[in-house]
Amino acid sequence: MTSFELIGLDGKRISGDRVVGRDRQILFITGLLSKRWGNKSQALAQWCQARGWGFCCYDVRGFGDSEGQFTDYTLSDWIADARAVLKSMEAGPPVTIVGNSLGSWIAWLVAQEFPIVEELILIAPAFNMMGERAKAMSSERLHDWHTAGWMPWDEDPLHRDWPLSWTWVEESEQYWAKTFEVARYVHTTILHGQDDRVIAPDGSRQFANELMRRHPGFPLDLRLVSGDHRLSGPEHLDLFRRLVMKQE
Repeated sequence: MTSFELIGLDGKRISGDRVVGRDRQILFITGLLSKRWGNKSQALAQWCQARGWGFCCYDVRGFGDSEGQFTDYTLSDWIADARAVLKSMEAGPPVTIVGNSLGSWIAWLVAQEFPIVEELILIAPAFNMMGERAKAMSSERLHDWHTAGWMPWDEDPLHRDWPLSWTWVEESEQYWAKTFEVARYVHTTILHGQDDRVIAPDGSRQFANELMRRHPGFPLDLRLVSGDHRLSGPEHLDLFRRLVMKQE
């Protein structure tokens, strides 16, 4: 495993790790408030190394080992980080992006721009994450967020120290409005737990329905599996590995 650093648009450092391999590269994009090394990325990296495939993961600016203050960045910045990492992989073999939660939506958006991306595997995708969050809030809390300009995702200890600007909501809605305008026919698999209480599987159903309505014949495989959003059990990891191997 080799560490790397890329410079973001604001001059701040994007930190990541990669293994150079043959035949295929896997890029893992994390969810909100997740560092690049967790159970999914560690298991996937080990599996890729055993097969001789490349693997890459990174921390977004403002979080983990990357530079910058969390509150200085929004969805557009994290999309730009994904673009920078993909550009650094263009000289290698084809890429499969594995996205988790918000990282899944980012994966979808950047895949439209990079021909090197041949496959997407989206785990519990959080499409229009902040827009949907705003719609689910009480009018009082929504007013407070809009007026103050900042609001934690919720009062859970994991989230309350990481306030999100109202710009997140505005950008989320703007990107969502354009999500289906252009669709590269990249084979896309969505894995979503039927019992997911964090990111509701209805979002994946709605995404799939709208995508197929606008782009009939799109190579989409929607798999609603038993369990919650973590998809970390042995049976889910086995399914995940088999999906990745399809492009070998």
